[in-house]
Amino acid sequence: MKAMLNKLARQPWIFSFAAALAVWLITIAHTGGQGAGAILTAALSFATFTIIVGLGQMMVITTGPGNVDLSIPATITLSGVVAMKVMDEDTGRLVIGVVAALGAASLVGVFNYALIRLLRIPPIIATLSSSFLILSTAISYGRGIRIKPPEPLAEFATARLVGIPVMSLAVLAISLMIGLVLARTLYGRSVLAVGQNSNAAWLAGLDVGRTRFVTYVLSALMAGVCGVLLSGFSRGAALNMGEEFLLASIATVVIGGTSVAGGRANVPGIWGAALFMYLLVTMLNTFGASAGVRLVLTGLMIIAVIVAAGGEEQR
Repeated sequence: MKAMLNKLARQPWIFSFAAALAVWLITIAHTGGQGAGAILTAALSFATFTIIVGLGQMMVITTGPGNVDLSIPATITLSGVVAMKVMDEDTGRLVIGVVAALGAASLVGVFNYALIRLLRIPPIIATLSSSFLILSTAISYGRGIRIKPPEPLAEFATARLVGIPVMSLAVLAISLMIGLVLARTLYGRSVLAVGQNSNAAWLAGLDVGRTRFVTYVLSALMAGVCGVLLSGFSRGAALNMGEEFLLASIATVVIGGTSVAGGRANVPGIWGAALFMYLLVTMLNTFGASAGVRLVLTGLMIIAVIVAAGGEEQR
């Protein structure tokens, strides 16, 4: 038992879950135990969206230093707008709307990598630049019209099974699938190898360019899934619906134990970090802290984790 506990303590994701548990306990202690279950249910509901985009961002960051996707918020908005416009509140067009939204998101991933590979633009600049174009497209296409989602989509996004959001169970299945991909497939191992040392991976016969291309498309696709589900959850798409996920997607990755130097991904940590961030905001709201204080604390945590990981050496 002791050996098992020691092994568990050495896992990089354990901190995020321990921190989430700590802030939850502090919150319910402050409220006298009232609403403890409701807070956890709400955390699962809202953290699910951060987990979806966090998984995509994790894959990108794992491919090596400098790789990051800053177009995620704009892609969320575009996919949500496309889904709602195509569906047009018609249940019969639900599948077509989802396919159209995910197709648009995938094109964003292709465009991002084209800027990186063909024009030799650094990923952080390429994805930031593309985000302005993507958001402009969403504004032009949506024209500020808020369309309600078909009822089945709204019901799925808000349904619960024994108090657990159904959407979080679906995202858990996606998380397990990504974990298996990383551990058991050629693509997943290529992502880790490229992140550890891209030159060595190339000399070993791996297609570095193709691996990164698939990863950027996957990140955009996950943002598209988030946009569709968030539109259902919020009863419509809005042009600012993706704003909060720029910081959140990066924070969940670094707090969750994924190496910022690349080469090491951590799927469980994404869940712990996403829950921690939502519960932290809940705790600060309970204490009456302002939005500025919440942002400062989140930023300080990200800096602390990056500094702590700064001593890692690439192998």
